[in-house]
Amino acid sequence: MNYNLPSHLSDLPIYRKALDIITLSRSISTYLNHDLSYLNPDGSEDNNIYFSGDIVQQSTNLAPEIINAERERYSDKKHKHLESLDRLTTRLYSNCRRLERSNSNGRDYLPILRGELRKFRKLQRNWMMTL
Repeated sequence: MNYNLPSHLSDLPIYRKALDIITLSRSISTYLNHDLSYLNPDGSEDNNIYFSGDIVQQSTNLAPEIINAERERYSDKKHKHLESLDRLTTRLYSNCRRLERSNSNGRDYLPILRGELRKFRKLQRNWMMTL
């Protein structure tokens, strides 16, 4: 994934953790989709399959928000990117919680992703102080 990074950005722990979260969420979503793609006995689909796509979309947006916050010169615009990053992290965490209640063998891997999100939040708080 290359977003035309400034040279220092690839060294940031928060950016590397965001890339780890992207990889992990894609793997978990792929695993969950195999279990959740089947129709229920009444012909309806499992609503949790949409949450598996949401975790991929939200995790994919973490790295660009970090890049945008690092590149931004003005503090008010920088804070908008930081708020967006916080919202993405919160939604990602809550979607992991929802998926843990799904009827899939892949739900056992979601606590790993939530643990990585907790580490990301700690890195995020420290990183925000440096901006």
